Amino acid sequence: MSTRLLLLTLTAFALSACEGPAPTAQSDAAHAEAGHDDDSNPHIALSPEQREAAGIAVADAGPAVIRETLPLYGVVAPNAERMRDVGARFPGVIRSATKQIGDPVRAGETLATVESNESLQTYAVVAPLAGVVTARHANPGEQTGDKVLFTIADLSTVWVELALFPRDVSKVRVGQQVRVRSTDTGHAGDGRIVYVAPFGSSNNQTLSARVLLDNAERRWTPGLYVSTAVTLREAQAPLAVRNDALQTVAGGPSVFVLGDEGFEPRAVRIGRADAEWSEVLEGLHPGERYATTNSFILKAELGKGEAGHDH
Repeated sequence: MSTRLLLLTLTAFALSACEGPAPTAQSDAAHAEAGHDDDSNPHIALSPEQREAAGIAVADAGPAVIRETLPLYGVVAPNAERMRDVGARFPGVIRSATKQIGDPVRAGETLATVESNESLQTYAVVAPLAGVVTARHANPGEQTGDKVLFTIADLSTVWVELALFPRDVSKVRVGQQVRVRSTDTGHAGDGRIVYVAPFGSSNNQTLSARVLLDNAERRWTPGLYVSTAVTLREAQAPLAVRNDALQTVAGGPSVFVLGDEGFEPRAVRIGRADAEWSEVLEGLHPGERYATTNSFILKAELGKGEAGHDH
């Protein structure tokens, strides 16, 4: 069973549970009044409980920014400007190593203790910044030499490394806003381009660009592949709706507007659009409330009502 069909089945079950027993012949008139009025003015009346069970969200129609974007793919990487290699101040023997790979550390926290070869005094090797241990090359009993003992990465920000084809290089510049989305987790965030390489790679004929992305909640793991949309231009739309609100009814785009009698399908004329918003030129007024998430369930309910009138 497809995900969409499963959702429709579960929603139908939830709506049935909220509505109570199936209507009888004597309750047809009451059903028409509470649900679908007539073919010329159809309404779908749902209680707040039914809307919540079906996962139908509602928003107010209003202005939105329509963005012309360039889709690109990238990979999350540590912010190299927020990484530090840590070594011993003086050659000696490692007496203890208290941190493992993956451990969080505070700035100034002890990572290991070393006994100096010259003074035979023990001193602490400390973290130069707060972050996570990403590499360790220190075990008790080993000589430190001049090697790196630990690598610390501050992952509160990360980079997204993008690959630009030659045809797109002229469109991308430092400072542009970028929408980053994980296809695996569904997480999304906004960053900005902080670097565009001055030369390309002879191996794959691409140039690299770099996005700085906030990662305070640790949602973005280095190595994760992501899709991005680089904002090329922005335009203010006086009236717009979310794209998930649009459904095809009677062969054209419509939104389900919430009024006193329930949800009513309203034909609209669409103008500019991007990945999230569509401009409305006709058919809707500012401030009117419309269904967004799971609006296709209302279309399915409308179809059931029309099928009933055909008998």
